[in-house]
Amino acid sequence: MNAAELIMRRWKPVTESSVPPYEQIRLRIVDLAAAGELAVGMKLPSVRALATELGVAANTVARAYRELEHAGIVVTAGRSGTVIASGGDQLTEAVATAAAEFAGVVLKCGVPSAKALAMVSAALERGATR
Repeated sequence: MNAAELIMRRWKPVTESSVPPYEQIRLRIVDLAAAGELAVGMKLPSVRALATELGVAANTVARAYRELEHAGIVVTAGRSGTVIASGGDQLTEAVATAAAEFAGVVLKCGVPSAKALAMVSAALERGATR
């Protein structure tokens, strides 16, 4: 199965969502890469091709690809296309860094671990419903 088929398998951006389409596309690719379904080195469809398949503007897909490249999830090599980067663990590293910083604040403030974890769970829930 190629990258376009994986990205679009039982999925399309939800136009009524409060989450912008470029962000939905970015999250879809991040999820697939994190799950290993989009393997390191796998070539993504061209901006224009994916935009046509998803029924969105080319600029929408281009922005998603730019955001992914900035996060180190993909690498764009000009006319050679965009591929899943081997440094995709930068996302995991960023989350681990944020978790360490959060833990430092929790310890400094003396908040019990259970309460801190409940706060994180609540924040994730709020983020998931946005």
